[in-house]
Amino acid sequence: MAPGLPSTTSLARLCQKLNRLKPLEGSSMETSLQRCLSTLDLTLLGVGGMVGSGLYVLTGTVAKQMAGPAVLVSFGVAAVASLLAALCYAEFGARVPRTGSAYLFTYVSMGELWAFLIGWNVLLEYLIGGAAVARAWSGYLDSVFSHRIRNFTEVHVGVWQVPFLAHYPDFLATGIIILASALVSCGARISSWFNHVLSTISLVIILFIIIMGFVLAQPHNWSPEEGGFAPFGFSGILAGTATCFFAFVGFDVIAASCEEARNPKRAVPIAIAISLGLVASAYILVSTMLTLMVPWHSLDPDSALADAFYRRGYSWAGFIVAVGSICAMNTVLLLNLFSGPRIIYAMAIDGLFFQAFAHVHHRTQVPIVGILVFGVLMAFMALLLDLEALVQFLSVGTLLAYTFVATSIIVLRFQKAPPSSSPGSASPGPVPKEYDSFQDRTRLVGTEQASVPEPGQLRPALRPYLGFLRGCNPGATVTWALGVMVASAIILGCVLVFGNTALHLPNWGYILLLVLSTTVFVLSLLVLGAHQQQRRQDTFQVPLVPLTPALSILLNICLMLNLSYLTWLRFSIWLLIGLLVYFGYGIWHSKENRQELQWPATTRYVVFPDGSLEETVQAVQPPSQALVQEPSRTEQLTSP
Repeated sequence: MAPGLPSTTSLARLCQKLNRLKPLEGSSMETSLQRCLSTLDLTLLGVGGMVGSGLYVLTGTVAKQMAGPAVLVSFGVAAVASLLAALCYAEFGARVPRTGSAYLFTYVSMGELWAFLIGWNVLLEYLIGGAAVARAWSGYLDSVFSHRIRNFTEVHVGVWQVPFLAHYPDFLATGIIILASALVSCGARISSWFNHVLSTISLVIILFIIIMGFVLAQPHNWSPEEGGFAPFGFSGILAGTATCFFAFVGFDVIAASCEEARNPKRAVPIAIAISLGLVASAYILVSTMLTLMVPWHSLDPDSALADAFYRRGYSWAGFIVAVGSICAMNTVLLLNLFSGPRIIYAMAIDGLFFQAFAHVHHRTQVPIVGILVFGVLMAFMALLLDLEALVQFLSVGTLLAYTFVATSIIVLRFQKAPPSSSPGSASPGPVPKEYDSFQDRTRLVGTEQASVPEPGQLRPALRPYLGFLRGCNPGATVTWALGVMVASAIILGCVLVFGNTALHLPNWGYILLLVLSTTVFVLSLLVLGAHQQQRRQDTFQVPLVPLTPALSILLNICLMLNLSYLTWLRFSIWLLIGLLVYFGYGIWHSKENRQELQWPATTRYVVFPDGSLEETVQAVQPPSQALVQEPSRTEQLTSP
């Protein structure tokens, strides 16, 4: 080997480090945070995270520019699409009741590097999302006072014409972020109570808007004279669906809060289902009412609801709408500041981020350092930066997190479940017995094969028909099928999004690629479905696996491919910064890395039937990982 080049062993060890998994611990209910949130608390957190400025702005924008009155169909389809991702979050939140959301779910199933990158992107999502909501809140309040706040700032501070900077500093947005950070630092119980108040006010106002709107409804506004129900056709409904999908972003705050839930196995799935159902109903009813009140082509995209009431002569109702909008945006800002620091806390606990962010205040039991630093950074962004160019980062980070969580569901479902330990156990668990002879291992394998087939193995009923898959190692077929499914989903997404535009394909070429990619996608799903899955009765599980997460993956890929290349360029720069942080700090201070260093290399002897003695020197892994890998070594010894 040439001098200076890394050896094959070093590269293999590096790959092993990048893909090491966080073990699923049996004592997952033990936490330094306070478990004080009920099912109602989690439900209102989800409602507050989803009902933001989207309800008051997005409905008018989609109705006027994309779908017309058929915006209600767009919201309905978007709600079903969001449900696919929400089900995946519900299973993980119930099964792994730890803070960290998509970061943690990826860590326990796909590997350390992928988990860090997902957590890194989710952090940026919360930062930009919170700062953008604060500026929207400031602008909405400023418009109530005829833009006097902006005019005063521009006169006394000046107007900036610098790239990436705002036209003027937004002191009002900065102030509301600082106040919200102080509130969140007082504890989860107080944050939840404040969210209760704002969400209740918002829901009552939404109910008022729906009732008042249907009283003022005019069915003539859906007539052919006004353009009909779907003036932009089926393509307009699909375009509206892609935009409306992001109105449901925010249910992941429930998964991020599951470590502070009293009974996460029951509360998390119920809260996600109820909150998503309430929000979907609100969006569909409000969009129906709005397009019945006034013609869709005359809507004001910036303040459709308030303007609709003003035009019908109910200016006092427009004031109530403004109050509801401010309450809704305050809840979204509060929950961004609530969730973001908990992602940092989870990464710091695992050693992938700076240890100072793992500090929990002894009285309030919240990650106080993360809240303060996160709040200061968000306030700085809201004060100085031009957020319009950065808002599309939200789409990339969210869709990528949804994709990895859906993929993690498939990975985890076909893995062998680790043995559960007692909830209060402090020890890592019993060390598995070593079988020194070939006969011992044969007797062990015979016992295992007589029991129920393990996850990842071919279903017994299908073995006579799928004999060509029996020769593959258990788990290898699933891994290959999952990789082929993701690759075919990417190709299928490219054909659907770019087939008739950027790729300039003839009709026969477009149809051929569409049929081939769809066929491969379906076949990979059938191969996955032919293998045994984990079946757990004690927690919620996503129905119709692998179909449900596979459809979520395909949808997310199609939506990501619709984003501009500048968004992907900025996203790549942020990823490079994250890789520098990981390879400069995270990979060396990882909790899993420290555990590996604590287990020295040992010598193991295995006696084979011919009497030969084979000596193997290997690093003993922690029992939690050894237990998972022991069946694979046994299977290799018994393979023909």
